[in-house]
Amino acid sequence: MFTSPTLDGSRDRFPFKRSRARGLQKAVDAAYLAQQLSIFLPSIIAQRALRGVSGMSGKPPEPEQIEKLHGRLRALLQRDLANVHEGLYPQSLLFQFPMGEYVKRIPEFMRDLPNVYARRRGGEYRDLPDSAADYPPYFRRTFHWQTDGYLSRRSARLYDVGVEFLFGGTADIMRRQVIPPITRFLNARVANDPKAKPARLLDVACGTGRTLAQIHLAHPDLRLFGMDLSPYYLHESRQTLRDVDDVSLVADNAEQMPFRDGSFDIVSCVYLFHELPRNARRNVMREMRRVLAPGGLLVVEDSAQWSESADLGFSLERFPEEFHEPFYQDYLKDPLEDALRECGFEVQSVETHFLAKVVTAR
Repeated sequence: MFTSPTLDGSRDRFPFKRSRARGLQKAVDAAYLAQQLSIFLPSIIAQRALRGVSGMSGKPPEPEQIEKLHGRLRALLQRDLANVHEGLYPQSLLFQFPMGEYVKRIPEFMRDLPNVYARRRGGEYRDLPDSAADYPPYFRRTFHWQTDGYLSRRSARLYDVGVEFLFGGTADIMRRQVIPPITRFLNARVANDPKAKPARLLDVACGTGRTLAQIHLAHPDLRLFGMDLSPYYLHESRQTLRDVDDVSLVADNAEQMPFRDGSFDIVSCVYLFHELPRNARRNVMREMRRVLAPGGLLVVEDSAQWSESADLGFSLERFPEEFHEPFYQDYLKDPLEDALRECGFEVQSVETHFLAKVVTAR
C-alpha cells in the first residue's frame, strides 16, 4: 500500500483522502467568499446611489477609514470559516442566506424608501400607529426612520431585508458569532454530566427569529425560548422558525421578564442594548441574571463601542446622525462589559466582529 511520511516519521495511510478533503474544504471556502462578495458589492453600489438621490451623502470616509472597515470585514469572513473548521457550528450555516425570500421583498422595501427619507427630513420620529401608546416611551419611536417603528407586520416583514442591505449581507454572519461560546458551554456541560437534560436557551429581543434559527441549526437539541416586546415581530419570528418544533415565543418587556428565577441555562441577546436608555439597559441585565441558573451563560452581541473600537470612529459617529437612534451616543460611552459587571455578572470575554462586539459572561 502506498503511504506518505508524516511529521513524526510515521506513514500516512490515507494521503489521497486527506488531500481530497482539503481540496473540498478549499472549494467550499471559495464558494462562501464568492457568495458574500456577490451580496456585498451590489449592496454597497446601491447604497451609494440611494445616498446620492436622498440627500444623505454627507462627508465621505477617508481612505484609511475604508481600509479599516475592509480589514474588519475580511476578519469577520475568515472568523466565520474558522468557526466551521473548528466545529463550533455547521458548514450549512454559511449558505443559509435566504436570497430568494429577500428578493421577493425588495420591491416593497424600495417603495417604502421615499417615506423613510421624508420622515428623516422632517424628524418625524413619532410617526407611529395608534397602538404605540401601549408601550414604554423609549419604544415609541420610528427607529431607523422605518415606517411604523417596530409596531406593524409590514415593519417586521421588511426588517431583515433592510438590515442585510445596510450591512452588505453580513448581519446573519455577525449574529451567529454568539454560537461559538454557546457551543463551548454545551460541550463542557455534557463533559461534566453526559446525562444532563437538554439545556434551555432564552433569546431576549428575538425580533424576527434569525438568531434563534441559526442557533437551532447548530444545536437542534436545545430547548428554545424567544421574547420580544413587539408582537408583530414575533409573528414574523414564528414564520422564520416554522420548522422548529421545540420553541416558545413570548411578547413581553425584558425589564420584567415573565419567567421564574433560574429558568434558563443560557441567555442570548443580539442588538437590543443600543436602543435602550441607560437605566433600562441595567434593568434588562438584572433580569437576565435573575432568570439564569447558577453558572449559566450570558452571550450579548451589539454594536461596537468606543471601549474596544475607537478605530471605527467615523462609522460610530455617522450611524446615529443618519438613522434615528436616540440612545446610541450614550450607549457608545457605556461599555457592555462594565454594565454587566455592575449587574452581578463575571465577564469572560469581549470580542470584536466587524461592526459588532460579543460579550460573554457567567
